[in-house]
Amino acid sequence: MAWNEPGGSGNKDPWGGRKNNEQGPPDLDEVVKKLQEKFGGLFGGLFGGGGKRNGGSGSGKAGSIGLGLIAIVAITVWAISGVYIVEEGTRGVVLQFGKYNKTTQPGPHWHPRGIQTVETVDIANIRGISIGFRAGGGGGNRQTGSSVGRESLMLTEDENIVDVKLAVQYKVKSASDYLFNVKDPETTLRQVIESAIRETIGKSEMDYILKEGRADVTEQTRAQVQEILDRYEAGLQVTTVNLQDAQPPEQVQDAFADAVKAQGDQARVINEAKAYSNDIVPRARGKAARQLAEANAYKEQVIAEATGEASRFTQVLTEYTKAPEVTRKRLYLEAMESVMTNSSKVLVDVKGGGNLLYLPLDKMMSGGSGGSSDGRRIIEGDSASRQIVEQRLRDNVRGRGVR
Repeated sequence: MAWNEPGGSGNKDPWGGRKNNEQGPPDLDEVVKKLQEKFGGLFGGLFGGGGKRNGGSGSGKAGSIGLGLIAIVAITVWAISGVYIVEEGTRGVVLQFGKYNKTTQPGPHWHPRGIQTVETVDIANIRGISIGFRAGGGGGNRQTGSSVGRESLMLTEDENIVDVKLAVQYKVKSASDYLFNVKDPETTLRQVIESAIRETIGKSEMDYILKEGRADVTEQTRAQVQEILDRYEAGLQVTTVNLQDAQPPEQVQDAFADAVKAQGDQARVINEAKAYSNDIVPRARGKAARQLAEANAYKEQVIAEATGEASRFTQVLTEYTKAPEVTRKRLYLEAMESVMTNSSKVLVDVKGGGNLLYLPLDKMMSGGSGGSSDGRRIIEGDSASRQIVEQRLRDNVRGRGVR
């Protein structure tokens, strides 16, 4: 039987016709009406009184205006809350419903809160990461801190082990890639650096790494790390790679120090030998060149003298052919003149006497100015002796004859 038919039950009214002692859901119209009355009571005084003084129509109008004000205030607060400022040196990454939307530059920006969220990333700060040591640790030295053996010990190409400590500085290149492409950028970077440095060390010999190859090792490592990061699109840029320390393992450092000392001694001895060679060889070459020059000069001199003598002999022969007697006498006189010029002693055979007159011309010439003047006076004053000497010379020339 229907609830509204005559004789039917009157307590089955679905719109609230239940008895007071029955429980059921509240009426929706009544709930809305009660809310309107409450808001009307709150804001009714602003518009000329409440619903009781102005009637039911005034109360409904005031309630509508109050709801509008609440909506305006809420929208204003929501709009203001969406304003954000990106600081200098950072980038804002905007996410819309959790998905990347855009990257904002430094300055003020706005985003609809609840729809979009913003994460800021510092791209100007230079960050650091260390391989083979941890700064500030209790062990190690002040520059490298505590050593981490599992990271620092590496195998070289010549199957030696070196203890390498590396410091890397980097910064964020792309904020969106840094946030979304790699789960843990720092851990990924550490693994990439360790892999790159081990590969570089494995392709180099120990002496090259410990001595002149430090710069090449760091540059190759930096290039390889950056290449891997770009392939991963990690949004990181490596700025510098510094090889803090490269030494043999602690267990063999004493033996290695002795080997280095021996190499230093070897280099010193080689340098000393080169210095001696550079000193003695040029002098020997100069002496040899001087002797060759002297020999060439003597050769030219002998040839020139021989050529001159041959030419003179040819000329004398020509004159001898024309006048043999005169030429013969002339040659004799020139020979005697040459002999007597180089002699400092004169023996005079006095004609008719048995004694020889000895004139010590060497003593008179070397006896100083006084002796020389005395000798000249003796020769000049004793005209008889001078005539005797001249006559004796002439007689000797005539007596010998030239045949």
